[in-house]
Amino acid sequence: MPPPPTALDDFNARMSACERCSRLREHCTNIAAVRRRAYSEWEYWGRPVPSFGDPHARILILGLAPGAHGSNRTGRPFTGDGSGDFLYPVLHQAGLASQPKATSRDDGMRLSDLWICSVVRCAPPGNKPTPEELRNCAPWLDEEMALLTDLRVVVCLGRIAFDGVLAWARRAEILKSRAGYDFAHGAEFQLPNGLRVIASYHPSLQNTNTGKLTRPMFLSIFKRAKVLANAADRARARSAKSTFNARNKSAK
Repeated sequence: MPPPPTALDDFNARMSACERCSRLREHCTNIAAVRRRAYSEWEYWGRPVPSFGDPHARILILGLAPGAHGSNRTGRPFTGDGSGDFLYPVLHQAGLASQPKATSRDDGMRLSDLWICSVVRCAPPGNKPTPEELRNCAPWLDEEMALLTDLRVVVCLGRIAFDGVLAWARRAEILKSRAGYDFAHGAEFQLPNGLRVIASYHPSLQNTNTGKLTRPMFLSIFKRAKVLANAADRARARSAKSTFNARNKSAK
């Protein structure tokens, strides 16, 4: 018997039926109907792409948007295109993914301590969502972040994802100003609520084929994310112990 649906399962089901952006829905539907010759036998997903991973994850990967013939085809983040072919072997080496190759929703891939989503949930023309489309998708990120209760670290893939997590923090009244939060590969920040943010170049073919982003560079990002997640847990444990001791002392 399959496990009962979780709040994140319900979230994914509702988000995957979203129709807020007519341009994006038309584009994804057209791509799914015409298809690329190499994938002519595929039944494309063609809808907003569900998030994927461990519901108890301490690390979140925040991407830009699904690829037209990758996630928009397979229905899973970074699955079936060049970005995923670069990402998943690194996640596997970092101990966050069960296997190095991602081909479909049925390939057996499992993530450990990791959740993947994006700031825009539909494939945009030219990989460029409009400001209005970013705003339309923002409530989904707001809801999802509230559901990821074990989160310690967000890895932002690219500048738009980085801007997206800062915009979320401002909407959530965690951050008053983004002054001092500047995008650079490997840059680290701690938000006022304790959440850590790491910026990375996006694993697009443009970045990986030119050597702007190499596998060692990318692997170091996820190794660092694991270190920060463990450090955050230790800090929380110390804080809880200190609070417990203070309460016991005052009760005497």
